Amino acid sequence: MPRVRRRPGWWVEHHGASRVLNTYLDAFVPAFGMMLLGAWLKRGLLPDDAVWAGIERLVFWVLLPSLLVAAIGGVELGRLPILGMMVAIWGALAIGTGLSLLLARGFGQPHAAMTSVLMGGIRFNNLIGFAISGAVFGAPGLALGAIATGMIVPFVQAVTTTAFAMGQPGRLRPWQVLRQVLLNPLIIACVLGFAVAASGGLPHGLAPLARGLGQASVALGLLAVGAALSLGAMRDRLALQLATAVLKLLLMPAMTLVGCRLLSLDGISTSVAVLFMAMPTAATSYVMARAMGGDAPLMAAITSTEHVLAVFTLPLWLAFLLAS
Repeated sequence: MPRVRRRPGWWVEHHGASRVLNTYLDAFVPAFGMMLLGAWLKRGLLPDDAVWAGIERLVFWVLLPSLLVAAIGGVELGRLPILGMMVAIWGALAIGTGLSLLLARGFGQPHAAMTSVLMGGIRFNNLIGFAISGAVFGAPGLALGAIATGMIVPFVQAVTTTAFAMGQPGRLRPWQVLRQVLLNPLIIACVLGFAVAASGGLPHGLAPLARGLGQASVALGLLAVGAALSLGAMRDRLALQLATAVLKLLLMPAMTLVGCRLLSLDGISTSVAVLFMAMPTAATSYVMARAMGGDAPLMAAITSTEHVLAVFTLPLWLAFLLAS
């Protein structure tokens, strides 16, 4: 992808004010509308937790990996600033990890709560990211979103798995941590996508199959995100929730933006990297906290608070990126 330098406001000037408004509506109404629909379905038509657990497993193990393989496998790797995006994203994640630990310690939280603050500070909801980047930037946005996901997931998975392991009795076993990271279906899908891209793309027949499954991941995934949110949980340790949200929704994307600018990345690569780092934490963080001995109530509260606040912060980030 060519690295083109553009003057501030080029996107708005080129597309016009009405087109910009339509772009915002196309990006955010479907994404947050599907989340609201998921919340309504959970409380009315589909109240059974087993239904949503099945949807989450389908998205995590089949549909989202298909999206990653299709998006990464269809790009020319030599035209993407992969190294620059990796440095900017990993640098922000490293600093964010340290700030999350300091934040939990500053609020006097035990180890279990620390893991929830950590996941709230560095994990991300890639489904919202794909919905917005695809609506705004089209196929290049999806491809770069897949690259950003391929950078974020291994780092976050390694850090959070290590954090949970450190709270367990006995010695920390690096091989077990590495095994959990390498067996993550999203990481496997990213590796497979890079291999497919290097070999010239998916063959006929498989390419539309992967794209179809990938498109289903966004809609079903956002419905499941909405079903998992709980406004009642937001009362738990509100000050800590808000501090974590500031870190995740404001500081993390700001640090990513600085890194991208220092590395002179092009406009669309910078925008997608920043947008994905500006996403609220993954809704599956609550499941992970409950399964691995974290503070599940706090995690549910952080997840809900960040998604509510992201309704306001994400449009602001997008407006800033398109105008700069």
